[in-house]
Amino acid sequence: ILWRHADAREAREGESDADRPLTPKGERQAKRMAQWLNHHLPDTTKVLVSPTRRTEETAKALDRKYKLSAQLAPDQTVDALLGTVRWPDAKEPVLVVGHQFTLGLTAAYLLAGATQPWVVRKGGIWWLRLRRRESGDEVVLHTVLTPDQI
Repeated sequence: ILWRHADAREAREGESDADRPLTPKGERQAKRMAQWLNHHLPDTTKVLVSPTRRTEETAKALDRKYKLSAQLAPDQTVDALLGTVRWPDAKEPVLVVGHQFTLGLTAAYLLAGATQPWVVRKGGIWWLRLRRRESGDEVVLHTVLTPDQI
C-alpha cells in the first residue's frame, strides 16, 4: 500500500527539505486517510515510513507502530522501496508512507512493467495486491483513494 505524505509547506530559508512539516490542510488529509486505512487495514500490517518530518507526521495520524527507513527517503529508487518491503515475498501487508516520484514510479513499474512518472496525489493511497496464479503472478490494483474522496 503506497501512501503519499499529506500536504506539506514549502521549505523556509535555511530549512532542509526533510524538515518540512504538514500544513493544517495536510493534517486534516492525514487524519481522514488514517481513519479510512484503520478501518480497512489488517492488524498485521507493517508500516514503513520515510525519515522526513512530513511523512512521519502523516504516519502518526494512524496511531500505529511504524518504522523509519532510509530506503524510503525522497532520493531513493523503486528497487530500494521494493527491497525494503520485500515485494513480492512479504507475508504480511506493508504500508509505505513516502514521496512522489518514487511512489508513482513504483506503481507504474508494478502495474505497467516500466518506471513511468505516474502521480500519487498528496495524502493519497494506491493499494496493490499480488495474486498468485498457475499461469503467472498478477499485480491487482485494489484501491486508489485521495483524502478529498473520503
